[in-house]
Amino acid sequence: MKIFVCASRHLYDKIRSHVDELKRVGHEITPPNCYDDPGCGARMKETLTPDKYSEWKASMLDKQIEKVTMNEAVLVFNCEKNGQENYIGGATFLEIFKAWELKKKIFLWNPIPEGMLYDELIGMKPTVVNRDLNKIV
Repeated sequence: MKIFVCASRHLYDKIRSHVDELKRVGHEITPPNCYDDPGCGARMKETLTPDKYSEWKASMLDKQIEKVTMNEAVLVFNCEKNGQENYIGGATFLEIFKAWELKKKIFLWNPIPEGMLYDELIGMKPTVVNRDLNKIV
């Protein structure tokens, strides 16, 4: 299956072994933006003018749309961040929404997080794999 991996950039190093395992069992993986350079976004925010940063951020959002579109599914690594269980940030939520809109499969690594987006997320009917890559079919 062709899968776009989604995760908060603070997790990129922690998910590499899972991404490698998905490839090993035959999945075609599209990594998240800046996967090989997780500090890219922070650097851009520090070094670009606000207008240029806004343009750069928009280009990242465009890339997300392309990545969701060209894959059969998204796999969201929604792990703990700053004490928040099963964290899903704004950019990742947009990726999930685009996948839902395009009728793609949506997989969550952990259960849907409690919070203001809970109702929207349950409405998109993701498959929670509970940290089991074998459930991605």
